[in-house]
Amino acid sequence: MKIAVVGTGYVGLVTGACFAEVGIEVICVDIDKEKIDKLKHGIIPIYEPGLDKIVKSNFEKGRLSFSTDLVPNLPGCEVVFSAVGTPPDEDGSADLSYVLEVARQVGRNMEDYLLIVTKSTVPVGTAAKVKEAIKKELAQRGVDIPFDIASNPEFLKEGDAVNDFLKPDRIVVGTESARAREIMERLYKPFTENGHPVIFMDVPSAEMTKYAANAMLATRISFMNDLANLCERLGADINLVREGIGSDRRIGKKFINAGIGYGGSCFPKDVKALIRTAAENQYELKILRAVEEVNDRQKSVMFDKIKQYFDGNLVGRTVAMWGLAFKPETDDMREAPSLVMIEKLHEAGCRIQAYDPVAYEEAGRKFGNIIRIHHDPYEALEGADCLLIVTEWKEFSIPKFDVIMEKLSTPAIFDGRNMYDKDELKALGFDYFCIGVNTSK
Repeated sequence: MKIAVVGTGYVGLVTGACFAEVGIEVICVDIDKEKIDKLKHGIIPIYEPGLDKIVKSNFEKGRLSFSTDLVPNLPGCEVVFSAVGTPPDEDGSADLSYVLEVARQVGRNMEDYLLIVTKSTVPVGTAAKVKEAIKKELAQRGVDIPFDIASNPEFLKEGDAVNDFLKPDRIVVGTESARAREIMERLYKPFTENGHPVIFMDVPSAEMTKYAANAMLATRISFMNDLANLCERLGADINLVREGIGSDRRIGKKFINAGIGYGGSCFPKDVKALIRTAAENQYELKILRAVEEVNDRQKSVMFDKIKQYFDGNLVGRTVAMWGLAFKPETDDMREAPSLVMIEKLHEAGCRIQAYDPVAYEEAGRKFGNIIRIHHDPYEALEGADCLLIVTEWKEFSIPKFDVIMEKLSTPAIFDGRNMYDKDELKALGFDYFCIGVNTSK
């Protein structure tokens, strides 16, 4: 079986590499020549645990190849996955220009039956636009070649994407024909041997499922952050509240950690797109609007605590920042809370000394000389007035508190991810601040 995957970003590269891992012949296509050249030489453009190993292995075995041109690679393909970007426009709607260009390119060049599968996260109704774009190109050519469309949204966690793809808890597929369903069943058979199902549905429902899942998870995060801010005012401890409700099997423990807000490539973009889709259909998603507002506000909570601690005078202060990526096990800084913190601290006149295990190159591209990047967490503390925890990397879990105390000019830790125990930190002599806990007691 031969397939093509258009787009070698996070979703496309993981998809292509994992299909190749089970023996499928995969051609990954991207118009970015520099990226394709790097991939051919084993240089992975993103940080994702385990991805480099399966890319290199399958490339060497000839099951995975890379190209800048889809056209010569279409013959023999049964399936074309569209995994190109859908960046948000200023109004929050998803930009479908890349998705539709893939469709037009397929329509201009296909010679035999193809199943065109949208893997990108797209608004409901996108598959119909893809179908129409292909039909238009075929009509202009004066040919009648059969094809099908399908929606196959991804549910990959950055930092564990390879494992999620190879051992999925569910696979969602929207199809319109028995032929398309049979192909998708055959394609995903190696991934369903762990007993988890391929859930087939109509195409619009599959498109909505992706947005609904991310919007629900984002809602849980913002709900807990809203409660956390109330807990501080009431003297309650959000960590204990989380333990209490997380033990309820109807709720569970995932995505109810209080912190400084969600970021990344999915939640912010998908929440905005779903709100926009509703507005285009004369409906207001009030809960999701509140989710977005709470998240935007939450990213400033730690800045406000730092400002209050130093009596509003931050000019000339140095802040050591641990963590830049929006979450651990990735170098992705899209919509990361660190972006808001850096902007606010810089505007307030602070110097910023930052450390992140993998996101340092991305931070350097984004901020240049605005922040000073260190490659050792303790070097970032030299001469700093306080330590700010932004990303909950495992290596921050049990740090050398004696070294932190020695290097900080003021013994203040602002923990945006609730990684430490307030009583322990106070006993060590730190002024400790976290989310959802009144640490003045």
